[in-house]
Amino acid sequence: VQLAESGGGFVQAGGSLRLSCAASGRTFSRYAMGWFRQAPGKEREFVAAITLNGGTTNYADSVKDRFTISRDNAKNTMYLRMNSLKPEDTAVYYCAGSGTPLYIGSARSNYRYWGQGTQVTVSS
Repeated sequence: VQLAESGGGFVQAGGSLRLSCAASGRTFSRYAMGWFRQAPGKEREFVAAITLNGGTTNYADSVKDRFTISRDNAKNTMYLRMNSLKPEDTAVYYCAGSGTPLYIGSARSNYRYWGQGTQVTVSS
């Protein structure tokens, strides 16, 4: 599975962005998927994840109630809607495929496929 993120950009605090992750291949709908982010000088951290059919989601506490993860298996695409953005949300955002149908935890090592990332910058 190859993954490509898009939708990043520059936004003022309080604004919104929607990230997309387009997947190649027919196996996208077999895997749980997730979003991670990495700020300069920091470890890559878990943001959100979703099971293969979209029925269950998991969010980091820092983004809960502000971000929404979703997927459209017919389009081989996953999304991350980000509302009420804060300067601390500034990071490179990566989409990831877990390689299993149901794993939506936060452990990076359990995600097999990774995109190249898209930059999100939130100004104060």
